[in-house]
This record gives sequence, structure tokens and C-alpha cells, in this order.
Amino acid sequence: MKAAKTVAYPVAAQSRSRGMESRTNQERLARTAAYLIITLVAVAYVFPLYWMIVTALKTDVEIFRVPPSLLPENPQWLNFPLSTTYIPFWQYMWNTMVISALTILGVVVSSAFIAYGFARVRWPGRNLVFMVYLSTIMLPAQVTLIPLYIVFRQFGWVGTILPLVVPAFFGNALYVFLLRQFFMTIPNELTDAARIDGASELGIFSRIMLPLLKPALATVALFTFVATYRDFLGPLIYLTDQSQWTISLGLQMFKNMYGAQWQLMMAAATITMIPTVVLFFLTQRTFIEGIALTGIKG
Repeated sequence: MKAAKTVAYPVAAQSRSRGMESRTNQERLARTAAYLIITLVAVAYVFPLYWMIVTALKTDVEIFRVPPSLLPENPQWLNFPLSTTYIPFWQYMWNTMVISALTILGVVVSSAFIAYGFARVRWPGRNLVFMVYLSTIMLPAQVTLIPLYIVFRQFGWVGTILPLVVPAFFGNALYVFLLRQFFMTIPNELTDAARIDGASELGIFSRIMLPLLKPALATVALFTFVATYRDFLGPLIYLTDQSQWTISLGLQMFKNMYGAQWQLMMAAATITMIPTVVLFFLTQRTFIEGIALTGIKG
């Protein structure tokens, strides 16, 4: 019996070792498969961007060559400065930046105030009002398009940037929700102690909450910039003067007037894309931190 037990222990140890090795191999195989799938998805997303840049460096003959080439034979770097001469490119970029900056300011300030009121200030019916306000996210923008246009026309704002900027100062339901979630993660003891010390709600908001709110505000600002920067429908409806056009309208005009010159069109689109890419990489860490923190607590 003792001999049988003595033999059984090494066999059991070997069996456990084989099981652990098998699980390790399965984990490695699963990890490799996951990396492969992620790589293929990333390539699928990046390829249109790559093709746009490659097309911008080709000649008009290379673009329509069959089969298409993945690399330009002789890169045409002059396509980039040349593409900005066909339309008032830099004027449109300046208009877009002005509208984007004002919109970011309005959305960030107003959404932060509204979110603070829903998250930290106690008043009757707060949760009910928040649910009603949050339900406006499900309302399509096309439903309010005509009524808003009539209102702005009566105000005399059509033909100016006011219809694109002023609504931003009344908050955004989605960003209010994100900021409210962030406020909910901050301990109540901080604000309660400040109230005991005699701080006003405005003082609590500006001195305690805003410094803690930077990651979430950066996230809201980045989302707002991307949405405003690429907006086409709003400027198309409200901007009647060509000197006030944004870059999205400018690229559409370029396509209508010089549609055959795809290399210049792609070059202009590539230049247009640069501010968004640069801004994302500069704020990547803060952006990811803000996204993570806004979903911690419901």
C-alpha cells in the first residue's frame, strides 16, 4: 500500500503539470487569436485613411489605373499646397475653428453647470426632471430642424454663426449625463465640509469640483470639437454668405467645381483631418481617463 501511494504522488503531480501546461497553451492560443482579430479590424479601419493619403500623392493618371497601385510611383507633394489654392481654404478653416471654439466654450460651461445641479444640489423632483431631460437624447435632430430654423429666422440670425453657437450655451443632454456621472464619483463629504465652512455653491463648483473635473471636461471638449468640426448640415442651412462657410462646405464646393481632380480633393481632405488627429493624440491620456471615470458610478 505504501509503495502504491508513493507511485501515485508523482503521477498526480505530472497530471497537474500537464493540465497547467494545457491551460497555458490554450491561453496563448486565445491571446494570439485575439491579437490577430484586433489587428485585422485595425487594418480595416486604417486602410481608408491610408488610401486617402496615397491618392493625394498620385497623379490623375495613376488614380484611374487598373489594377490600382498601393503606392504612388512618384509622390506628388505639391498636391497639398496646390489643393488650398482652388478655394479660400484657410478662410474656411479659420471660420471652422472660430465656430468650434465658441461651441466648445458654450457646451463645456453650460453642461458642467447643469450636471452639477443634477448631481450635487438637492431639490424636489431632481431625478424626475433629469430623466425627462435625458430622454431628449432620443429626439432626432431632424424633428426640430424646421421649428428651429423658423425661430432663428424670426430672430434675424439666419446668415450668421449665431444659430450654430448660441444653442451650445444651453447644454447638451449627452454631455450633461457624462459629467453628472463624474460628479457622482466625488465623495459627498467634500461638498458637505465646504458648506459647513460657509462656501457657496458657486464657490464649491469653481474651487473644488472644476479642478477634479478636468478629465471629463477634456472628453466633452474633444467630442464637441469633432462634432462641430465635421458638421455639414448646420452650416449648410444657416450660413448664406460664402465668406462665412466652414471647411466642410468648402470641400463640398471643391468637389462640385473640381470633382475630376481627386488627388487635390484627397490632399485637401488630408489637411483638413490633421487638427482632429493632432488634438486626439495630445489629449489621448486625459480622454481615456475621462471616459473611464464617467462610468464608474450610476
